[in-house]
Amino acid sequence: MSARPRKRRKKGDVASKLRELGEGAVRQIRAGSNPAVQIPARTLANVKYDRKRSIIELGDQTQTRALFNVGQARKYMQTFLVASACKDLLDAAKTTSIRDLYYITKHTIGGTKQNTFEEQEESDPIIEDLEVTIDSLREEMNLFASNRGAMVGDLTLVDAGDTIDLRRLGSGGWSVPSIVEENVIQFKRCNAKMILLVEKDAVWRRLNEDKFWKKHKAILIHGNGMAPRGVRRLCHRMVKELKLPLYVLVDNDPWGFYIYSVVKQGSINLAYESVRMAVPEARFVGLSSFDPKRFDLSSNVFIRLDETDQKRAKQMLAYPWFERKAWQREMHKMLKEGVKLEIEALSSKGISFISEEYLPRKIRERQYLV
Repeated sequence: MSARPRKRRKKGDVASKLRELGEGAVRQIRAGSNPAVQIPARTLANVKYDRKRSIIELGDQTQTRALFNVGQARKYMQTFLVASACKDLLDAAKTTSIRDLYYITKHTIGGTKQNTFEEQEESDPIIEDLEVTIDSLREEMNLFASNRGAMVGDLTLVDAGDTIDLRRLGSGGWSVPSIVEENVIQFKRCNAKMILLVEKDAVWRRLNEDKFWKKHKAILIHGNGMAPRGVRRLCHRMVKELKLPLYVLVDNDPWGFYIYSVVKQGSINLAYESVRMAVPEARFVGLSSFDPKRFDLSSNVFIRLDETDQKRAKQMLAYPWFERKAWQREMHKMLKEGVKLEIEALSSKGISFISEEYLPRKIRERQYLV
């Protein structure tokens, strides 16, 4: 039986939500009951694909986390420790990194040799649990991750009060921050007609050096691999607020296809925030398994699919968001040929082939998948 999508609570003051969480625990203690909190289950079994909206959603299944339970006590304590630290951040109007939060909340429990956290790999999932429990992004709790991604293009924006002209940022571009909510980032003058999200920094640099964004009135952004939350949230906002189409350029392999799918309908791990991050309208502009023939690419740029690639591609064929005939054809073609391609393979046709021939033709002739 598929999980029923949970109803999203109205957005309120995040500090108040954290306070209510703590007050609820206090009431349980005073009532003499075992303090417990219900954590929405971030599991595959509690996720469903909404075909109508083309996004992954979290269901309403929950897991109990109780204080007087040997298997749950540690995580219960950690949940409230992180919640308290986030409340302090909001009260002080300060932000910090998820790495710093780990150190802020890590200490040895008095009278014991036990630490509250041993590694950051232990604290990060607690932050995600807290997000889904109080229905707020970690960015709304004043937590950020390291910047990963850059942007240039025909757009002026305001970042924390500073006006940034993305047309005048040289070879490096504007570093996309982790927190890109409306209170931090506002869009101003925009003459762009599209957004191009590129998987790789090196390819982004080629397109930026060739001024692809200027010639084709585009906003050029990369996520340095799997697009981080800040990049995905920013793309979502630009599509919705600036009314621009989003094109995605990734490697021709199962991992590139997966990056595109996460941008398009969200991820299982962040299913509770797909509505704020996913871009169902995203268009896959390449690389395609049919591009070698279309663009006369030499076979010496092919890379043989290994066993892991083949297994992953077969798994993805069964995903409901890849059920469309065009995507089935695409992946069956890859498996049949037994090869994959990196975006850089296009350089075999010329250093600027990607910016002068490949992308303009793909977009002009609507050779993309959705």
